[in-house]
Amino acid sequence: AEVYAAADAGAGERLFRACSACHKLEDGANGVGPHLHNIVGRVKAEVDGFAYSEALGGMEGDWSAENLSAFLLNPTDYVPGTKMSYRGMADVEDRANLIAYLESVGG
Repeated sequence: AEVYAAADAGAGERLFRACSACHKLEDGANGVGPHLHNIVGRVKAEVDGFAYSEALGGMEGDWSAENLSAFLLNPTDYVPGTKMSYRGMADVEDRANLIAYLESVGG
């Protein structure tokens, strides 16, 4: 919570460039991954028209900042069976910055 409170959305924008290979920020614009518009606080696996893995599709809850951070740390540990082939983001400040950016552009 402390790290997220001090997060820098500008630094997160730079980090998002790697995410943009698979994800878009525009509402409804899915790519290889689901769009990330309004991801912070959104119910997990709720993007219309995106075919989630069975593992992620069966998860309950929402994408709180804490849940997003845990997923970004190591997606396959957080959701065994996920289709997301991202190795993870080890630095907690980087994760907080990225989440702050996603929240700032989410509308």
